[in-house]
Amino acid sequence: MKMTEAWIRAVVEAIHSTPSQAVIYLSGGASQSLGLLMSVPGATSTVLEALVPYSRVSMVDLLGKIPASYCSQQTAEEMALLAYNRALKLSSPGAPVVGVGFTGSLASSRPKLGDHRFHLSTRSSNRLYASTVTLSKVVVALSKACKVVQQTYGSPLSESDSLDEHEKHFTEDEELQQVIDGQICFKIYPFSDSPNGERKIILPGSFNPLHDGHLKLLEVATSICGNSYPCFEISAINADKPPLTVSQIKDRVKQFERVGKTVIISNQPYFYKKAELFPGSAFVIGADTAARLINPKYYDGSYEKMLEILGACKARGCTFLVGGRSTDGVFKLSLFTTKVLGDLEIPEELKDMFVPIPAEMFRMDISSTEIRKSRGMM
Repeated sequence: MKMTEAWIRAVVEAIHSTPSQAVIYLSGGASQSLGLLMSVPGATSTVLEALVPYSRVSMVDLLGKIPASYCSQQTAEEMALLAYNRALKLSSPGAPVVGVGFTGSLASSRPKLGDHRFHLSTRSSNRLYASTVTLSKVVVALSKACKVVQQTYGSPLSESDSLDEHEKHFTEDEELQQVIDGQICFKIYPFSDSPNGERKIILPGSFNPLHDGHLKLLEVATSICGNSYPCFEISAINADKPPLTVSQIKDRVKQFERVGKTVIISNQPYFYKKAELFPGSAFVIGADTAARLINPKYYDGSYEKMLEILGACKARGCTFLVGGRSTDGVFKLSLFTTKVLGDLEIPEELKDMFVPIPAEMFRMDISSTEIRKSRGMM
C-alpha cells in the first residue's frame, strides 16, 4: 500500500498531539520528511531543531570524528544520541524528548555502488530504536518514538519493502551510568507539578542530605523570579572527589521523590558548563560560592579569564540568585553592595548577573555538613 497524503497527515497530526519534543539530524536525502512534519499545524510544539549534515565535512563536524561509514546503522545511532542530548538542552522543562538520526544512500548523478539503503535511529530517555528503512519511514519512526499507535493508520510499506528493526530499553541504573560516563548530558526526575514557565530556576548541590533550608531557598528564589520551573541539580561528577555511584545517586533522588520536587542529575560540576547545559537559567547559590565565582584564583589567577568565562555564562542568559548563610556566628549576606566577602571587587559588567536574596526573605543557618555531623554520618 502506497503512502497517501491523508495517511501522512494523520500520522503527523498524531505526532504533534503528543508532548514529545524532538531534535532531528538527517543526511542522505531524507530532508523531505522535514517538509512533511512542518506542513501540518503543530510542528512548533514538536520540532525543537532540525539539521541536515549533507556534506561529509558537515557530518564529521557533527560527529566530532570521521565515521567508519557515512551510511550505516552505527552512524544513525550516533546521530540520534547527539540529537537526544541536544533536545535535552532545548526542550521545555519536564517535556519528554526524542533524538532522531537518519542517514541513507540514494541514487545520485554519480555511479552508485551497493544497495539503496536507509538507516534510522531514535533515542529517548530509556529507549533506543533502530531500523533499516525506506525514506518515508522517517515519519513512522518518529511516530513510534512519540508513542503514536501506528495500527490506527496502517503501514506505508509495500510487500516488497524490507524492514529490519530492533530496539533496546535502558534501566534506570543504565541511564544513570550513561550520565556518569558522559554519554548523555543529564537525566531529569520530574517529581513536581507541571512547570509554570519556560525558565529553569536551578539549585545545585550535593544534598547529602536534603534539608528544609534547601527547600525554602528554592521556594524564595522562585518567588523572586516569577513564572518558572524550579528544580534541584546534582552533578554525578565532582571536581575534587570521585564520581557518585549509581546507588548513591538513587538514594539522593529518593529524598526529592518524598517531597515531590524535581531533581536533575548531570555530569557537570562547573557553572560555566552548567550554563551550557541549561541556557537561560537562574542558578541559586550561596554567598561563599558567589565569592569563588568572581575570584581570579579559581581561573588560573587570571582576571581576564574570569571575565571571559562568566561573560559567556551571561551571554547564554544565565543569572545567579545569591542567598546568605551564617558562618561561625556571622551572617554573610550575599551581594552586592560594592564588595563580596572581603576585598573582592565585583566587576561592573557582571553585577547585573547576580541578584541578592534579602536576609528578611531567606537566611540559612545550618549546612548539610552540620546535619551529617549531628547524625553521626561523618
